Amino acid sequence: MSEFDPGEGPSIVSITDRVKPLALGVAVSSVHFLGDRACFVGAEETIAIATGEGEVTQTPVHGGAILCSVSDGKRLVTGGDDGKLVALDAKGETSTIATDARRRWIDNVALHGDGAVAWSAGKTAFVRSAKGEDKSFEVPSTVGGLAFAPKGLRLAIAHYGGVTLWFPNMAANPEFLEWAGSHLAVTFSPDNRFLVTAMHEPAMHGWRLADNRHMRMSGYPGRVRSMSWSAGGKGLATSGADTVIVWPFASKDGPMGKEPAMLAPLPARVSVVACHPKNDIMAAGYGDGTVLMIRLEDGAEILVRRNGGAAVSALAWNAKGTLLAFGAEDGDAGLLEM
Repeated sequence: MSEFDPGEGPSIVSITDRVKPLALGVAVSSVHFLGDRACFVGAEETIAIATGEGEVTQTPVHGGAILCSVSDGKRLVTGGDDGKLVALDAKGETSTIATDARRRWIDNVALHGDGAVAWSAGKTAFVRSAKGEDKSFEVPSTVGGLAFAPKGLRLAIAHYGGVTLWFPNMAANPEFLEWAGSHLAVTFSPDNRFLVTAMHEPAMHGWRLADNRHMRMSGYPGRVRSMSWSAGGKGLATSGADTVIVWPFASKDGPMGKEPAMLAPLPARVSVVACHPKNDIMAAGYGDGTVLMIRLEDGAEILVRRNGGAAVSALAWNAKGTLLAFGAEDGDAGLLEM
């Protein structure tokens, strides 16, 4: 197979013929599911909503670049360089949640299970509670990432020098987790025991929240731009290398003193990862356009999309785990029904 070279070993199973191709015509920055409809967030202005039959509708959401997006399955919230925070609901209708008073870029966004939303502009993080109450907090440098804890209303704000843990509904002083360097994407483990950031340098850093013990997660050849927790939170899959790096989090010490699993090596760097919501499998997209499905237990691979195209920039499963969507930097996309 000249188009795909899995390296040494036997050729892998291919299900590329089961993928429904979608020609979006615009670069894709992320993809999210609202029900069973895949919403491909473009780099500029619009979201392309695709049905299972392959029908695509372009929905305008911003008057410029779309800088961030997040979804809880009920709504998809985006921030733009027009200073607006916009929500798209399952009916395909949009509404403006907030507009920055100084029209600054909205470059990070997070959603909480109770309906609260957080976003950032410059050094300021904002939270709107489910009841519509607005609060804000300023950190020492530009906000690099936001994440709500899975339990309680606690917001992690990543920035230069570490992470601030802010309780918007409490008068208590925020907690500061220090580590030198610029911290970007941030995520809590599903069991609320660990916090992990992807850094501006090719590394990740973590803290065990019970005692704030550090977890150094280094050795990447490139920056980690995509992280995904496996079903049940036993592992954290990441991009940034020519294999999928999966850090173990099943024990009380997390990855401390342990080596990560390295799965699905290819002669191209992993660009995006997405773990299945219910089973121990995941999808990985690569810089050469390849999409693989990988079993976490033994690294077995299934080919979903051959290489030869632009880098894969977006991957997502629907909540039931029955649909996989992918998108690439050149606007090529596809849907796979499991």
